[in-house]
Formats: sequence, C-alpha cells, structure tokens
Amino acid sequence: MLIGKSQYTRLLLNLVINARDAMPDGGPIEIRLAPVKLADQPGYRGRFVLLDVADSGSGIDAATRKRVFEPFFTTKPAGVGTGLGLSTVYGIVKQSGGFIWVDSAPDAGATFSIYLPRTMATPSPRVTPAVTMTRQRGTETILLTEDEDGVRSLVRDILETHGYHVIEAVNPADALAQAATYDGHIDLLLTDVVMPGGTGRELAHTLAARRPGLKVLFVSGYPEHGSEPGAAFGTSMEPGAPFLAKPFTRDALLRRLRELLD
Repeated sequence: MLIGKSQYTRLLLNLVINARDAMPDGGPIEIRLAPVKLADQPGYRGRFVLLDVADSGSGIDAATRKRVFEPFFTTKPAGVGTGLGLSTVYGIVKQSGGFIWVDSAPDAGATFSIYLPRTMATPSPRVTPAVTMTRQRGTETILLTEDEDGVRSLVRDILETHGYHVIEAVNPADALAQAATYDGHIDLLLTDVVMPGGTGRELAHTLAARRPGLKVLFVSGYPEHGSEPGAAFGTSMEPGAPFLAKPFTRDALLRRLRELLD
C-alpha cells in the first residue's frame, strides 16, 4: 500500500527526534537512502528503498530493542516524551508493506533501517489549487501549549511575527498556571494533543470551564487523534473539533486561526 508524503515526513521526523534524544550532548545524525534488492530475506523479496537513520548516542540494549516499538514504552525520564514516536514509525512502515530493524548496542549508537517497497508508478502531476487570499495577521492572545521546545519556539515566532500575543506553556499544568495568573482575555488555546502530564483534550475542557468562550485548536503528529472519539490511546477529539495535523505549514496554521477567530 502506498503511503502519503505527510506520513513519510512523520516517519523521518520521528526517527530524527529519537536520534537527537539519544545524544543529549550532541552528535552527528546520518540519514542514508539507497535502492536495494533482497533475494534471501525470508518473507521479504524484491526491490526496496532502504532508509537508514543512524546516531552516535547511548545505544540500546537487547531487552530494550525487543520493546522499542511498543506504544507508550520509553526509556526517557518521567515527563519527557510520550513513547509514541517509534510506535508510529512502526505502524507507517507496516502499513506500507515494509519492515524495520534496529542495529544497536550500549554505548555504540543505533541505526534504524527501514525497507520500503519500491513502486514503478508514475506520480500524478501536481495540481496547484487556486489560492484564496485571507487575512493572516491578528492581534488576539493565544495560549500556546507544546512540550517540544523546537516546535513551540517555531510556532511562537510565526504567531508573533503576524501580530499575535503569545503565552507559552510546556505542558497542561503549566498552561493552567499561566492562565490562572493572566489577567487579560485569552482568545484561543493552541495545544498539542499528547503531552507529558496530560492531554490537550483534558486541558481544553478545564480551561473552557474557567474561561467561557475560549476557542481551541488542537494539533498533533498522530492523525488518529483527529478521528472519532475512543480511537487509539483515548485521545481522539470529538467530531468537528478544530484539528490541524503536524507537520503543518505556516500558511495552514495562520489560515486555520483566522477561520476560528474571525
């Protein structure tokens, strides 16, 4: 089954984030891509594209390698990460008909090797939709809740550059504390769905009760969070809840905000 561009982007992003987290003091991350032909791998024969993501970090022992793709399994300290990154990678690879394995040992770094089936299909010509110009700037106050420092910093810069006042929070508890001490009006909560210490869904319910009229935009790198309630991990949104899938573009974010705030 062919996988869309956004899913491959999510796959690579999660692998790179995992490699980065394995090297708290920094280090190189190598990304290699090559066509391969397998003839003697039981159950997997044919032409594949091999994607390697390698780091020089702390490595993975044998016991951890057996569990590394389990949902919510993590070796990170409490409150850091969600344990969903590598399980998402595994799901995308399996959905594509490929396979993945890990070559690692303690203090020897790790290499994740992903084999994705090649296709000879010709890509459909890209059709550029007509662009509808909308007002992208705003003056509203947005409570931005995101546990990934890099993502939070990028989104904050986008919002502030376009006129918004931004209150930053790193998790739901921080967001509640920031909102409790902020005397002004908060127009919108922009929140990740899964974070250490709680979910964006729980945060939105609590804040909406304290600040009637608060608008909410959920964002997540896991598309199942925008599906029907009760789906994977119990974090899916109610039908119709405003949702924006990661990775998103600057224009997509700004356009969605104006749709909610205007």
